[in-house]
Amino acid sequence: MLNNPFITNGYAGPEYFCDRKDETRKIIDLLVNENNLALMSPRRIGKTELINHCFNQPEIKQDYYTFIIDIYSTSSVSDLVNVFGKSIIDGLRSKGKKVWEKLIQTLASLRSEISFDINGLPVWSVGVGAITNPEVTLDEIFTYLQQADKPCLVAIDEFQQITYYGDNRIEALLRTYIQRCTNAHFIFSGSHRHLMGEIFVSPSRPFYQSVTLMNLKTLTVEKYSEFASEKFEERNKHLEVEIIKELFNRFEGVTSYIQRVMNVLFLKTPQNGTCSKGMLDDAINYILDMSSDTYETILRQMAEKQRNTFLAIAAEGKARNVTGGIFAKKHHLPSPSSVNSAVKGLLEKDFITENDGAYSVYDQFFSLWIKKYVLGNTTD
Repeated sequence: MLNNPFITNGYAGPEYFCDRKDETRKIIDLLVNENNLALMSPRRIGKTELINHCFNQPEIKQDYYTFIIDIYSTSSVSDLVNVFGKSIIDGLRSKGKKVWEKLIQTLASLRSEISFDINGLPVWSVGVGAITNPEVTLDEIFTYLQQADKPCLVAIDEFQQITYYGDNRIEALLRTYIQRCTNAHFIFSGSHRHLMGEIFVSPSRPFYQSVTLMNLKTLTVEKYSEFASEKFEERNKHLEVEIIKELFNRFEGVTSYIQRVMNVLFLKTPQNGTCSKGMLDDAINYILDMSSDTYETILRQMAEKQRNTFLAIAAEGKARNVTGGIFAKKHHLPSPSSVNSAVKGLLEKDFITENDGAYSVYDQFFSLWIKKYVLGNTTD
């Protein structure tokens, strides 16, 4: 039993995973019936944890090899291939020498780049620039997936990142390999709805009509309240359920923020004590104080025009018509064109997000921190 049941990073098992029973069943049914799936939702509501949860179900764990490849930090096809290969190696390390040896034999282009640890297990030690021909290595990876002694399930997280590679061939290349690889099926998960939509819904794109689309919504207040109350009671603590409703309202149901606050509330509630609504602001301020150095550094490293635009959007909460003259004048910004340029840069770096024409700070804790420490708004 974990000391704190409110996990803030990764997947710790079904006992610490809230609900998603219908989504889990749907995803598993699609995968075992040889379908590919595109899973879309905003970041931080639990896509990756849901995939981990599905992959840890007995009917998947026993009969499939599973791999989760996070390509969020990639910027080229070579990066993609590097992350892909490392994830496959890491996923097979515990499956026995016979299994991972087959992969190494297949990866002829990079065999010399794979080393071994003190236990004789393979380590992906491919250096920068070692993948001189990423298409060859990609072909080898898919050759392994096709020849593996079990069917494979591959989840590519933040799949929309491929649209930033500047290589128009990558979608067609991946689509061709995936279409030919009958021994593997794929989940493409992404958090930028419009980019994912363009990839999978546009008739002119290679992935058109190649997947089942699934939109992941936020958890319900009722289900999360049941989960949270149960976890408190298991450890002889009590929870006023009204606090959950307040959290859902403040953070728009985004699981990541709610879990972080609940983690702090749990650690601050004594044995046989009660977690009350009055503790909520202190818990949030605790998180903001712990994050101060990070947020200060981020602001300091921003270019001046981006920083000023960022702070103006934070001050608005949900800012509309940001490239208009009224917004620039209100916040003493140089010009609409300057704001437009800054907004593009902030969107690319995920500092802000846009939804239905409204711009807001992507990290809600960062937004609260700005209001408290930069703008001096102590009421939030």
